[in-house]
Amino acid sequence: MSTGALTIPADVGDLTASWFSRALGESVAAVDVLDAHSGTTGRARVRLQSDALPQTLFVKLQPFAPEQRTFLRQVGLGVAEARLYANLGSELPVRIPRVWHAAYDGDDGSFVMVLEDLEAAGCRFPSPDDDGILDVARSAMTEMAVLHATYRGREIPWLATPEGMRRKPDDPKTAARRTHFIRLALDQFGDEMGPAFRRLAQLYIERSGDIVGLFGEGELTLIHGDTHSGNLFVDDGRTGFYDWAVVGRGPGMRDVAYFLCNSLPTEVRRAEQDALLSRYRSALAERGCALDERTAADQYRLFSVYSWIAAVSTAAVGSQWQPIEIARAAMILTTTAVEDLGAVELLEERL
Repeated sequence: MSTGALTIPADVGDLTASWFSRALGESVAAVDVLDAHSGTTGRARVRLQSDALPQTLFVKLQPFAPEQRTFLRQVGLGVAEARLYANLGSELPVRIPRVWHAAYDGDDGSFVMVLEDLEAAGCRFPSPDDDGILDVARSAMTEMAVLHATYRGREIPWLATPEGMRRKPDDPKTAARRTHFIRLALDQFGDEMGPAFRRLAQLYIERSGDIVGLFGEGELTLIHGDTHSGNLFVDDGRTGFYDWAVVGRGPGMRDVAYFLCNSLPTEVRRAEQDALLSRYRSALAERGCALDERTAADQYRLFSVYSWIAAVSTAAVGSQWQPIEIARAAMILTTTAVEDLGAVELLEERL
């Protein structure tokens, strides 16, 4: 793993045998790009001709489209993930893709990550419809507790919270950018999603700075920040985490609520959420971190809104970030969750 002066590839054409040899410190005779596509980041699966390296690796780099690059530079997501992998990729206590190389330039927004090919490693990728999603959830609660206990109260100076999650009520540009996607979603889905959806969307548009301020309440730790099932994988029964683009500092329950409200079928969440929250709290306690039942329940209700914001914002942009059928399903799940948990009423009380 390196963050030295080696050039950061601008696109897939720069992923040459010479570049891989220098980046990975092993001789690479040839490179074949097996697949390449671009969304919030550019992605490529490559086959390397090398005696000392895996046959295939996964590469993340800047998006291929100029407008997507501009967006990513504004919000800093690619750099944030590369910075995490470069600094903590060898010590994170949860299962992540093995990091072979990570580099970034915070000034121009360029980045590159060379990671383990999880599919080739035999990992599987869960979805809310899987028969085994409850097993994924149980493992995820334990793994999140391990992550959150490890970094609770620990200062990580370079770990910047993504701009959209910072409270800047006096900055109109930040406020407008923060609420833009919710406005789009309200226009597109307000009628079909019902009164609770419209009520929460309007409340967020009017009070986004204050709501984001609430999201920082609690013991702070390193959080993944985007723990829907599409960013998880399973390796021999153990839930792992990838796509750390919105990593930051926050209360651990934000990760927990995000997953439970976004990625469990409603009937499973309703039946199992208390047991899963208890599992998370017990795993924290085993590592010397107390979280009482009442606080956990209150945080869960509050951070269900965090999960809702993420799902609704994703649905608002169609298939740009995620296939629209997946985004719509998550929007429905999270809207049902905030209704079940009385989250809108909680927000109105707190504000």
